[in-house]
Amino acid sequence: MSRSDNTYGRRGILAAGAGLLAAAVPTMGARASEALGSLPSSTASTLASSGFSNPVIWQDFADVDIRRVGDTYYYSASTMHYSPGAPVLRSYDLVNWEFAGHSVPVLEFGPEYDLDGGNAYVGGIWASSLNYRPADESFYWIGQIDFAKTYVYTAPAAEGPWNRHATIDNVYYDAGLLVDDDDTLYVAYGQTDISVAQLSRDASGEVRSELVFSTPPEVGTLEGARFYRIGGNYYIFLTRPANGQYILKSSNGPFGPYEMGEVLLDLDGPVPGGGVPHQGGLVDTPDGDWYYMAFVDAYPGGRVPALAPVTWTWDGWPVVQLVDGAWGESYPLPEPAHEVEPLIGVDTFEGATLDPAWEWNHNPDNSVWWTGGGLSLLTATVTDDLYAARNTVTRRIQGPTSTATIVLEGSAMLEGDRAGLALLRDSSAWIGVDPDGGSNTVAMVDGLTMDGDWNTVSTGTRRAEAEVSGSRVWLRINADIRPDGDHRARFSYSTDGVDFEFLGPDFTMNTDWHFFLGYRFAIFNHATRALGGLVNVERFELSTP
Repeated sequence: MSRSDNTYGRRGILAAGAGLLAAAVPTMGARASEALGSLPSSTASTLASSGFSNPVIWQDFADVDIRRVGDTYYYSASTMHYSPGAPVLRSYDLVNWEFAGHSVPVLEFGPEYDLDGGNAYVGGIWASSLNYRPADESFYWIGQIDFAKTYVYTAPAAEGPWNRHATIDNVYYDAGLLVDDDDTLYVAYGQTDISVAQLSRDASGEVRSELVFSTPPEVGTLEGARFYRIGGNYYIFLTRPANGQYILKSSNGPFGPYEMGEVLLDLDGPVPGGGVPHQGGLVDTPDGDWYYMAFVDAYPGGRVPALAPVTWTWDGWPVVQLVDGAWGESYPLPEPAHEVEPLIGVDTFEGATLDPAWEWNHNPDNSVWWTGGGLSLLTATVTDDLYAARNTVTRRIQGPTSTATIVLEGSAMLEGDRAGLALLRDSSAWIGVDPDGGSNTVAMVDGLTMDGDWNTVSTGTRRAEAEVSGSRVWLRINADIRPDGDHRARFSYSTDGVDFEFLGPDFTMNTDWHFFLGYRFAIFNHATRALGGLVNVERFELSTP
């Protein structure tokens, strides 16, 4: 992932890597000889009952790094300004995923990450790397923040506890971490000019760094490094945003020299209306089969992961297995299906902590929220700007369409408070409760917008309202995030949880990519006059049709 404006070059490849999409002559993987270079559509159509469909997760988990430890797969993704950051997902079959935790518990990178004197929208954590180090039986996460420093976090298990291990003064842009066979740590990084750094044994600093590859001008930009040692070769997996994937190969060690091969370019993807599968990483199964987990630009929902099998040519280049010349909408299951905790469903906030599916918009003020018998939110900020309000907590939208419903108890709200359920991005809308003069009003507001520097330019327009009796109200948003759909959201409320009334006009979600992250459902409570108001969210439900 890049935050720069890139001009994509025309298709090009070094002579040494030409012809890599020819039929595979497998040498890697115990069952590689059983795979085909392209599956016919008739075969693909029979996979519905015995296979999986792409995207494997229809939620926003971009800048994929994927690793296998024993028989378990782990997946790390970008979270930008959301806290905790760098989620870790877990799977036993590469298709069904659940939350394990977060590699970065708190965004300890400056006051702007607390919404203190500024904001960190589209800053923070992106294109970082996760790996496992057998020598000390620890997980490692590495990523640069704000082009200033690179941070290393470690944990004894993917679930945590995660702690900051080191701060390195070097900036490893789009880092890819390799734990070599001799336990040496290397990082591949850079944009267009790709470098490799060797870290100290304790991962606290740099021992050596060299430029190992300069991308030919006809290829354009390469970035998003993932670093591997496979079959005696070193590989740096690189994306050409947002329409290609290339790979560098060295048989002479981690510092090269490297030759380049094209993995895919302008390939039709599995999400109607979505982009080209790219970026992400390679992973093998315990049986020796290989897969590529990429992501697909699928706004307004974000960037969603897609999986495809990979074989290898006789001279060690990966080949993505296609269906009628495209990334398949479905493939056979890599492993027997394994049940995991679903990413959608009901949360009544009974535990002492939030489920890791929740992430705050910037760091929360932990003194004014708690769980147990619901999620209780005291107002943390006096503002008329939702983008500046602390303690807004979010969940990723589920595609292709999904509905979020909360039960909000607001008897302890103060006049001027605003609490409810939002669709949060750089163009936002919400439905919520606005107490005034002893009565409760449910309002629908849209038009909350940011400019390209992520400054608020509009705090929104009230489009409809309705007076309700009592302090308990159900608030609901239904969102259609299909890239080829109408990108509409509808807002409704109820006083009994049975009969819902639509409120306000449909809201059209923004499909521009510059914010990078997709829309999220967000629960908020902020003051416009004085602190002290309290709400209790008794229940949250994320459902699909």
